[in-house]
Amino acid sequence: MTFFEKQVETKTVYEGIIVTVKRDIAALQNGNQAEREVVLHPGGVGIVAITDDNKILMVDQYRYPMSEVITEIPAGKLEYGEDPFKCAVRELSEETGYSAGKYVDLGAIYPSPGYCREILYLYLALDLKPGEMHLDENELLSVKAVDIDELIAKIMANEIKDSKTVVGILKAKHYLDNR
Repeated sequence: MTFFEKQVETKTVYEGIIVTVKRDIAALQNGNQAEREVVLHPGGVGIVAITDDNKILMVDQYRYPMSEVITEIPAGKLEYGEDPFKCAVRELSEETGYSAGKYVDLGAIYPSPGYCREILYLYLALDLKPGEMHLDENELLSVKAVDIDELIAKIMANEIKDSKTVVGILKAKHYLDNR
C-alpha cells in the first residue's frame, strides 16, 4: 500500500532566527483531514573526524534546550541552499581547527521527521591536519579526542544521546571495519 498526505492549507505561525513553524491541514488517503505542525529548518552537517591514532574528535558544548553540556561530533547549521559538503569542511575547521585530506559521505538522517523537516548530512573526515580553531561569535566549546570503542560504550550506556553523534559514530565504525 502507498501512503500519502496532501497539503490542503498552510499557515505560518512563527518565523524565527533559525526555524519557521507552519500549521497545515493535510488531506489523508482515507478521505479525512488532519492538522499538522511542521518546523522548517535549513538542516545541518555532522563530521566524524578520525585522528592518525584512531581517535574521534569530539566537542563538549552547552546546549540550552537540554540545559546540559552535550558531547557530540563537530557539527553546524546549513545556510538555506548551501552545499552540505562545503558546510562540513567549514565546520570541521571552525570547531576543531583541523582540515581533512579525505572525506567519506556517510549519508543523511532525519532527526525528528514527525514534525521537523531538518536533514542532517554526515561525513567521515580522514587524514587530518591540525590548524587553528576559529569559532563563531558566542560559540563556546572544547575539543577532545576519544577512542571509538569508548564512544560506542558511552552510546550503549546512554551517556551519549545526541542523534547525529550516535548515528555518525556507528556509521563511521561500520565503514572503518569494512574498508
